[in-house]
Amino acid sequence: MSSYVQPAIIGGVVLGVLSALPVVNIANLCCCLWVICGGAVAVFVLQQRQGAVTPGEGAVVGLLAGVAGTFVYLLLAIPINLFMAPFQRQMMERLAELPNMPPWMRDLADRPAEPLPILLFLDFVIRLFVHSLFSTLGGVLGAMLFGRKPSPPVPERPRFDPEMFR
Repeated sequence: MSSYVQPAIIGGVVLGVLSALPVVNIANLCCCLWVICGGAVAVFVLQQRQGAVTPGEGAVVGLLAGVAGTFVYLLLAIPINLFMAPFQRQMMERLAELPNMPPWMRDLADRPAEPLPILLFLDFVIRLFVHSLFSTLGGVLGAMLFGRKPSPPVPERPRFDPEMFR
């Protein structure tokens, strides 16, 4: 189990950073791409350290990468969202000024977007579940893709026995 920690952290960093970055995180809409990649990266690192990786080992290291990646995401997403909040507020104000904007959208744009602690907690719990699920899938897929198959045994060469020809 301790051999899984470093690969899981590396896979988790890949998952968390790519999922937290604005614009880049859009690829997660495509079947949780970065989450699956985080699990596969963890398996790749594990395979480089210990050799062949079974799908079961891939699932375990992928699961751990999903948990680690959720915490990395949380540590990065909060400051990124605080930094991006003024830009988002400006964009919402400009949208509210459009002449054909429905009244309910205008009210939504006028409301301040303050993150509630309960919403942050719910986001974390949901991401923890989704990241764990899809990074486990990525770990299994990574084990199947990167897993080294043991080479077939080399057949023994027949020995020359002069008695055979008598």
